[in-house]
Amino acid sequence: MKVQFLQSQVNSIIITTTTLFFLLIFLFPIISYSQEEDENYRECGTPFSCGTFMNLFYPFWSDDRSELCGHPGYKLTCIAGQQPIITIKNEEFRVVSVKQEKSLMTIAREDYWENICPGDFANTTLDQALFNFTQPFPNISLFYNCAHLPSSFPEIILPCYSPNNQRPNAFYATDEKLRELKIERPQCEHRVNVPIPMDALKEILNGVDALSRVLRRGFEVIYEYHQNCRGCHDSGGRCGTNTTTSNFTCLCPDHPYESSCPRKNGTDKNIELKVGIAIGASFGGILITSVIFAIYLRRKKKGPYASSSYVSQMLTNSSDFSSRSDMEKGGSHFGVHLFTYQELETATNNFDSAKELGEGGFGTVYYGTLKDGRSVAVKRLYENNFKRVEQFMNEVDILTRLRHQNLVSLYGCTSRHSRELLLVYEYISNGTVADHLHGERAKPGELPWSTRIKIAVETANALTYLHASDIIHRDVKTNNILLDNNFVVKVADFGLSRLFPMHVTHISTAPQGTPGYVDPEYHQCYQLTDKSDVYSFGVVLIELISSMPAVDITRHRHEINLSNMAINKIQTGALDELVDKNLGYETEYDVRKMINAVAELAFQCLQSAKELRPSMEEVLLTLKEIQTKDYSLEKAEEDDAVGLLKSGPLLLSPDTVMIQWNSSSSTTPNVSG
Repeated sequence: MKVQFLQSQVNSIIITTTTLFFLLIFLFPIISYSQEEDENYRECGTPFSCGTFMNLFYPFWSDDRSELCGHPGYKLTCIAGQQPIITIKNEEFRVVSVKQEKSLMTIAREDYWENICPGDFANTTLDQALFNFTQPFPNISLFYNCAHLPSSFPEIILPCYSPNNQRPNAFYATDEKLRELKIERPQCEHRVNVPIPMDALKEILNGVDALSRVLRRGFEVIYEYHQNCRGCHDSGGRCGTNTTTSNFTCLCPDHPYESSCPRKNGTDKNIELKVGIAIGASFGGILITSVIFAIYLRRKKKGPYASSSYVSQMLTNSSDFSSRSDMEKGGSHFGVHLFTYQELETATNNFDSAKELGEGGFGTVYYGTLKDGRSVAVKRLYENNFKRVEQFMNEVDILTRLRHQNLVSLYGCTSRHSRELLLVYEYISNGTVADHLHGERAKPGELPWSTRIKIAVETANALTYLHASDIIHRDVKTNNILLDNNFVVKVADFGLSRLFPMHVTHISTAPQGTPGYVDPEYHQCYQLTDKSDVYSFGVVLIELISSMPAVDITRHRHEINLSNMAINKIQTGALDELVDKNLGYETEYDVRKMINAVAELAFQCLQSAKELRPSMEEVLLTLKEIQTKDYSLEKAEEDDAVGLLKSGPLLLSPDTVMIQWNSSSSTTPNVSG
């Protein structure tokens, strides 16, 4: 009783002194002497107006706003009473709207704002380092100085004339309309691609006035300015640019810094510094003395026993179990089946290297056979990858209660007093999706599109279930999507993000997760959310479409990362270059339609900003709709349209000497970078 009383007193001392000590640490800098605010800090903290827009901040600036307060790529040309103009890749765009809280802006081609027949012809090109499309915007193609026009469709003829020619020589069409017209290479000098909203595809074919309205409506982009800006802002600074070096600078109350403001601004007075050190030393001494005294009492109470295992040291005196020997007998603990170490050692033939199924950041997986004949996968966790074993047991309890047809079943684990922590899963025999797409089990044509869309739906189903259970997978990838003999999906490793601290990395060369699948916002800000899983799943969708691995260093340096390659191919209308040639994309109408829709969904999942990505539930609903849609009616309508066209002549002359457009070059907005 006396020892317990002393222990409780010590605990009270520790809590009190710790609280005071940390209050001192955080409050002392606030007392420090503050200088007069830096002029640039004060100037750039004031919003500015430009044309019809008010309250603009970094990264925007203008002739009336110092470049110091903005980013070089975001200069606005202000016009009284009108929307500002921004120049991107030497092309002027009218800024239709700005949502600064979401880093979104809607822009429209300035050359088409008032005139559908501009003097210069240029495709829409974005600076990918600064701007990105928020979704796949289809293109409208405008053709100028044409030898012949599709006269049977007068509504798509543009009122543009060349000198000494009284007849129009321009028209416009969507890619689908060109296919209807069976025009592969329009005999025109210029073809201009301009992105438009998806919902405007049908509207624009109603005539030139409709086309003009849609072009003025513009398209939405996300602007991505300097990566240090968020840290600067969080530290109390204001983002800006060093006008001498053109590098990012963080404007702070005293003077600019390279990336963020230091915790303390200004110069502390000597007396405050001395007082702070004295007070800190006093409280620190009390705290250290209290901790030492507590350790002494604990050891005196506990005796000399110390396990050789890190796990045993953590929880030797736990009251949840009667004794260590009882735990080594196996059994269960609050629903968690507990295996003995010896039982799993026997099942895996002493963790024979020949039985290794794979290795990841959390441990090595072995194939094993239990006494009752069940085949299992035993994950041997690296000892330094877990911290609180008490929490570990609670989390395993949660995970063993999860039941879903597309999740690998977690059978149980070893006890907290075992020599090692081992997780025991059901064994799935048909390998991983990665194996079948681009691994040792990959064979051309043996994983048809119908199976791949099924895999996508079932994986999304599992992830939706996990998110509804407040579990983030954290490491979604094709290597963690297992397949049984009927190609039913079994998602594995779904609980590791619950079992381990957030700072634990998957491999030492990456901040989190697996290269090629990591959410860029998570990578930058270390904030894991369910949208991180959505991003990784977007990469999985691209793998299902392309049969390519997420990372391949043998590819061109801009295409090593599959997500980058996919975004570029989708935006430039070259999806056919990405699709696995064995899927029937060119020959089967329904396959092409489904792959196009899945690619669009993947594009949305791969957005850099998590707010622009759909939820897993929305992804699942979309995939189910794509999978079950009847495309036969749609195909019949297209066939009818093509049949009607056959009755009329196509006015395309093979004898033209005009410059011809290469149809393979682009069908959607170009992206440079």
